[in-house]
Order: sequence, then C-alpha cells, then structure tokens
Amino acid sequence: MSYDIIVVGSGPGGYVAAIRASQLGQKVAIVEKESLGGICLNWGCIPTKALLKSAQVFEYMQHAEDYGITVKGAKADFSKMVTRSRDVAAGMSKGVTFLMKKNKIDVIKGFGRLTASNKVSVTDEKGKETVLEARSIILATGGKSKELPFLPQDGKKIIGYREAMSLPKQPKSMVIVGAGYIGVEFAYFYNAIGTEVTLVEYFPDIVPGADTDVSKELARAFKKQGIKVKTNASVTKVETKGKLCKVHIDEKSGSGIIEAEVVLSAVGVSTNVEGIGLEEVGVKVEKGVVQVDDFYQTSVPGVYAIGDIVHGPALAHVASAEGIICVEKIAGHHPEPLDYDNLPSCGYCSPELASVGYTEKQAKEAGYEIKVGKFPFSASGKAKAAGNSTGFVKVIFDAKYGEFLGAHMIGSNVTEMIAEVVAARKLETTGREIIQTVHPHPTMSEAIMEAAAAAYGEVIHL
Repeated sequence: MSYDIIVVGSGPGGYVAAIRASQLGQKVAIVEKESLGGICLNWGCIPTKALLKSAQVFEYMQHAEDYGITVKGAKADFSKMVTRSRDVAAGMSKGVTFLMKKNKIDVIKGFGRLTASNKVSVTDEKGKETVLEARSIILATGGKSKELPFLPQDGKKIIGYREAMSLPKQPKSMVIVGAGYIGVEFAYFYNAIGTEVTLVEYFPDIVPGADTDVSKELARAFKKQGIKVKTNASVTKVETKGKLCKVHIDEKSGSGIIEAEVVLSAVGVSTNVEGIGLEEVGVKVEKGVVQVDDFYQTSVPGVYAIGDIVHGPALAHVASAEGIICVEKIAGHHPEPLDYDNLPSCGYCSPELASVGYTEKQAKEAGYEIKVGKFPFSASGKAKAAGNSTGFVKVIFDAKYGEFLGAHMIGSNVTEMIAEVVAARKLETTGREIIQTVHPHPTMSEAIMEAAAAAYGEVIHL
C-alpha cells in the first residue's frame, strides 16, 4: 500500500500530525502497536488526571465541614478510582478512533519498523508482516519509564508509572524515587487516599528545574499533607525479598533503610528508538535522541521524527506542536520553527504547578537585569473564598525593556492560568501592558496582574 505520509506511533504527536496531514490533502496511514492515543491518552496524561481528580474529591469530602457541609462515612475506594481512570482513558482512545475515521486516515495495527527511507514494515500480533510505502515517514514512537540498574522494575514490588495507575490493591506504604512531575503527582494521589508516602529526590529540591521558590513551596505543602520528603538523597539498592521492600537510602545525615510495600520508579522517561530500523536506514541518533532539523527532518531525506524521541521536553503538547509544524513543512507550507523557550510545563498534584520561560536563576545567569514580582494566593479573594489559598504567582521581567521573561505558579488551577503568559510572551507583551490589562474580579488570574504590578512597585492588594 502506498501513501503520502505514514506516521509511526499514535500518541499526541502522531495522531495530531496524521490529522493535520489529512486536512492538508495528504493520503495518510498511522501505525500503532497498542491503543490509539499512545501513552498520554492510555497510560499518562489523561488517566493520571482522572486519578488525581478522585483524590481531590476525596479530600474535599474530608474537609466538607470547612465549607459548612456535613458528610459522614466517606471512604476512598481504590479499585473504583482505578476503574474510573481506565474508563476515561478508554473513552479518549475511542475518540481518537473516531477522529481517524472522520479524517479518512488508515489505521494499521502492529509494530512499525523502517526498512528504507520510504518503507515501513508492520508486524501484527499474529506475526504477519505488511510493507507500506510513503513519500514521507514520521516517527512518533514516544517514550517509556526509564529503568535504572539499581532499580530494576519487576511490575509488582518495583513499578513504573504504568503499574502505578492500575495496581490490584492500594498499598499501605510506598517509596517514590524521583520527584519530577510524575513523582509528585503520584505522591499527592497516594498520600491523599491514605498510603504512607516517602518521596526521594537526588537533587536539592523537588521538581528539579522548576523555579526554586516553587519547589520549596511545594515541599512545604507536601510535608503539611503528611508526605515524607527527602532531598539530596539517593537510593542505592532495593531488597525485594520478604513482604516489604527494603529501600537503602544515602543522605547527608547518613545511610538508612525505609521499608515499603511498593517502590515506584519515577526517574524519568527513555526514548523508544530500539528495533524501529534507525540504524539500518542510517538515521542519526545521539544518546537515545533522534537528530532533526528545525522542521523535524532526520539525517535521512523523507524520514522525520517528533515528540519524546527528539530534543526538547517530553510533553504531549510539545509533540502535538512539532507534529503540526512537521506536516505543514512536508505539505509545502511555511511554518515557523517551534520556540522552545516559550513552552509551558505543568504539574497536576495539589497544589498545582505551572511555569514558562526563564526561572529567576536562569534569567540572572543569562545576564538580564530583572524585575521580579510575586503575589500570594493568601491575598486573593477568589482563592480565600474557594478555600485554596496555598501558593503564589511569580513573574520575571527584563528591567530595561519590560520583556516578559518568565512566570512560575503554584496553587489551585494554575495549570489553567499559564496560557495567558504563554500568549503574552508570544505577542511580546511587556510588564506594563500586563498591569494595564483589566482582569476579572474575583478570579485566580488576577494574581498575574498583581504580580506584574508588584514587580514595578505598584501592587494594590499587598
């Protein structure tokens, strides 16, 4: 069978690329070995948010009296939470199936492998092989849970994020190794429903790479919630014999052992580049990352790569943006290269995290003279009324020209607020213009305007 474009992998990079290609008049096929939607829809972004919502509802029930409501006998039913999460994921995957049909995209089930710059061999679950041809091939094979030598995952006692979403029963205790977004989200979820959680991070702060003020605020919030947070700590060995795992941890204060039913490895994501024919065809790969140009062309003409397997953050919305740019370039359009300095990142624990652009430290290291403004949600009428006043909005501007260098938020619903800053930065909006933009009252979003005013010494409500 012959196509204009074949996309290998149907995650938020692959299926979005396929749809945009179809919109541009291309004949498209998409190859997927599991469920449409990839890790994001089936085992990542979407089902985790369903679990986190269940935990949040349970927390509201536990604190209902704070809102003048009496609730008795509220219990967390772990199996039902997991079932709801899987149902949400299944529904989203069906939605992608509908979109494939709507856009007349052929879905080929099986494992795809490059055999030439214009050919993909697809092997289905029965071992049958089909060879497809196309003028252009887009690789969007995504990533998987990274495994460390001292932390081999067995799927039962030492698990990855996939197992963490579908355990047969709720563990009484859990050690989470790695405090990036995956780690902190699961720490919040399991702690909220009653599991004793210890979060271990090698670096000085949880959520490494985030603005330091945000990391420290989240650590304070987690400790208040009852999560044991260990930073500057490393796991050296895990013994799995017996009923409980023995987790050996090295800290500045010395070495120790923590016992837990389950150990969750949340140390990041590794790329799915093995066995897909890259070496045979001559696609250049360095340290597990496929090398591409600004429009995702690999070292082999006609072969493209997007998403987790190329440079840049392993985020669903980044993969989608890359996919659209890639197919528009293939179709002869003139898209702008993606601005990797203006990509939002979010964490959906409670309190939520959201950021874009330079951190305060990065801005100083880049040589900027800066203005920094911070507005706490404890001074926000909407946050106080909602009973969620933890956190703040922090904004950073170039002192000379007012350029919006970055924003970093922690608090309720900040993942819904960060897009304002992304749009403002795209439009080259200045600090003064943010101050002069009337925000609705009462809203959480007012904190962005107030933080900007604070940077210029004009804040009203502090």
